[in-house]
This record gives sequence, C-alpha cells and structure tokens, in this order.
Amino acid sequence: MNKIGIIGAMDLEVETLKSHLTSENITEKAGMRFHEGLLNGTPVVVVRCGIGKVNAALCVQILADIFGVTHVINTGVAGSLNPQLDIGDILISKDALHHDMDVSALGYPLGMVPQMNCLEFAADPRLMELAKASCERVCSDVHALFGRVLSGDQFISSDAVKNRLIELFHGDCTEMEGASIAHGACLNGLPFVIIRAISDKADGSATLNYPQFEKAAAEHSARLVEDMVAYI
Repeated sequence: MNKIGIIGAMDLEVETLKSHLTSENITEKAGMRFHEGLLNGTPVVVVRCGIGKVNAALCVQILADIFGVTHVINTGVAGSLNPQLDIGDILISKDALHHDMDVSALGYPLGMVPQMNCLEFAADPRLMELAKASCERVCSDVHALFGRVLSGDQFISSDAVKNRLIELFHGDCTEMEGASIAHGACLNGLPFVIIRAISDKADGSATLNYPQFEKAAAEHSARLVEDMVAYI
C-alpha cells in the first residue's frame, strides 16, 4: 500500500493538512513531529521539517527509514523567478537543483553535486500530472505551471541575485528546501514532486510581500495536496 510523505518547512505550510488527518499518531524524531494518519482516505505522514536544506534532507531520510513512505510531496511557498508566475500562482516541479552548490573551481558546473551524474533532480512525471489535475479541480482559479525549482540556504530578496539565478540556472521559483528533498528522494529511489505557491517575486519587494501573502499561498498548495493524495 502507498504511504505518502508530505513535507512543509513551516507550520503554516502543513497546519491545514494536519488538522484534516484521521487516525492520527505522532512520532518525534530529530526535533520534528511526524503526524501519521489518513488524509482524504490515503495513508500519509505529514511533517514540518524546519527551514533550510539540512533539515529537509534529514526529514526525507527519516520518512524513508522509519516510516517506509513510497512517495514524497513537498508543499509550501516560494519566490517567483518567472514573469508568468504571479503571487498566488502554483509552480509544480519538473526538476530541482541546488543554486548554492559551487565546486566550479574543480571543473564542476555550477549547481552540480560532485560525484553525482546529474545537475538537476527530476520529479516523477505521474505525480506532476496528478498535481496539475488536482489544481484544476480544487484551485481552478489559480494559474499553475510546470517548472524548475532552485533551492539554497538564503531568502532571495535582491533583483541582482534574482537575475543571476535566472541567467545561470533558468529557474522558475526559488526557496530553501525543495532541492534537498528532491536529492534525498532520488537517493532513496522515491518518486517526488514539489508544489510551491508563489508568495513573493524574490526581488526588492519580497520582504514586504512575503509576510502579506505567505499564508494564503500556503493554503493553495495544501488544498491541492489534499486532493492529490487520493489519486496516488
């Protein structure tokens, strides 16, 4: 039977999902609370991993080792790098990469983890399509795109940095966990998808827009995920 690991970095990204669980059991590990139960009739484990790539990677490994999840979904918010993605829109990952990995001095392309044969981590095509279908069902007024997630341990709020990420990596959104979740899922052979609602434009306006729009954006993503798990 499938069991879906659902990861959000912050409480607001998973609080709605946790409140809708039935038959809930809570396990604490590495400072994280793993909420195991049924969501929309589907076995899931919902967890707030905390902010940043290390927390995210640890969380995936715990989900794989202790809970035996079969799929991983990352839900939450992100800053837009794509002019077609406005605040409130949804980005569904086609792939993800670490924008702050730099071993170029040794001949590796920017973003590539040494000794790995890929620059980006590809999302599962079936999960991508299920996410798009769920968005059309439950968030029909929300614009959704497939695209590239860029992750690093920094909140992007500079036009110069934003433009650099677009130029170097051709990303569509930027945040702080997705690539590590993708990385961990791939190493464990787990299909994954990242679903990010846009909370800001990752530019000079980000520090103003993010607090204003983060909760509404997170709820868009969570509503999509709750519908989607019933079809996996």
